[in-house]
Amino acid sequence: MLDGATKAAIAEVQPALLKAGNRMADTMRQLAEPSRDSGDLIDSITVTPGGQTTPPYSQPGGEHVVPENQVAITAGNSKVRYPHLVEYGTKKTRAHPFFWPAFRLERKKALASIKRAISKAVRKGAKNGA
Repeated sequence: MLDGATKAAIAEVQPALLKAGNRMADTMRQLAEPSRDSGDLIDSITVTPGGQTTPPYSQPGGEHVVPENQVAITAGNSKVRYPHLVEYGTKKTRAHPFFWPAFRLERKKALASIKRAISKAVRKGAKNGA
């Protein structure tokens, strides 16, 4: 079971997780722009916070509950079931990668901001005598 200080630290980190996830999702949306047809794919890129369920049929992995203290970025939903075809292409359609390139572009910045939030939460906990 988590003690009060740990719960407080986790709560302090949540905004950084969401901010990093949203920044990564924004980059995915920008990279998906050249493949725009109806805009449904771009609109389907979603950030799901911990404890909530990802959209059905989303990529990667489909519908699942995101573990606490995490965020999941997904593309696709019950209306948009083709993000992998855009990402990797098909025999007749060339690929328009957006998901994994955005992940690779934003990963270091996301990790750095999350680590800063953790350090800040630890310092705050130590300062408060927790």
